[in-house]
Amino acid sequence: MAAGMRIFLAGATGVIGRRMVPLLVAEGHQVTALTRKPDRTAALRALGAEPVVADAYDRTGIAAAVAKAAPDVVLHQLTDLATGDFAANAALRRQGTRNLVDAALAAGVRRMVAQSIAWLYEAGDEPADETTPLDLTATEARGRSVGSVAALEAAVHEMPEWVVLRYGRLYGPGTWYAPDGLAADMARAGKLAADDEVFSFVHADDAVAAAVRSLTWPAGGAVNVCDDEPAPGREWVPAFCAAVGAPPPPPADAGRQGWARGADNHYARKHLGWVPRYPSWRDGFAAFATST
Repeated sequence: MAAGMRIFLAGATGVIGRRMVPLLVAEGHQVTALTRKPDRTAALRALGAEPVVADAYDRTGIAAAVAKAAPDVVLHQLTDLATGDFAANAALRRQGTRNLVDAALAAGVRRMVAQSIAWLYEAGDEPADETTPLDLTATEARGRSVGSVAALEAAVHEMPEWVVLRYGRLYGPGTWYAPDGLAADMARAGKLAADDEVFSFVHADDAVAAAVRSLTWPAGGAVNVCDDEPAPGREWVPAFCAAVGAPPPPPADAGRQGWARGADNHYARKHLGWVPRYPSWRDGFAAFATST
């Protein structure tokens, strides 16, 4: 990786962003860290970043922040998921991304790396690779999620150089899938189904490692960033429940919705050299189970 790059990190205090700042600084990069909360600037500065306060919905403020930073790369890791409000997160994907892309283009930035997700592919029997189309015919809540991700990715494609990171379900400290996370609360309430729907996970630390490496990955492509073991709920839910101290999950009806197929990480592993520290959620669940 080329050292000494100027990085504008949007979403610097999120699950990915706050892990990424010290890694980028350690690599010798100059990091401008965006937050919308003034009380978080001291922590960002302590990590070695130059904090800037602006709201992603404020086009003028974002444009000014990016122009002043004059970055080589914009790292787009904006989310709004702390409370589980999917509508708010979808809105941020659309409008926040639009504002960030417009600001980057106006400032002459060439490259953007953006966070997306790996469970919105169309239906199929095998884990989806990056050539699989998004599930654009989906309706209702899933349709809104797919539409917002499609809008995010289309906007990012306007950059001269771009990489879209399609993360699996994030787990580990600070995520929903941690002993103090929302999914653990659901597990303890008996609301996490051990069914046949297949999903792919990625430990948050592995996602961060991929995001840092992606600064120099080939431009113009999406990359599935997930572990090696897509799994149905009947396998991973009992393991998760045990790891977070929840009772065994209730039985669930068999059957799988076609889109719940997991994702294939072959491209990232074999062609980009990204190797997850936790190749399976089994390893990762066991690790945070023993750390509590």
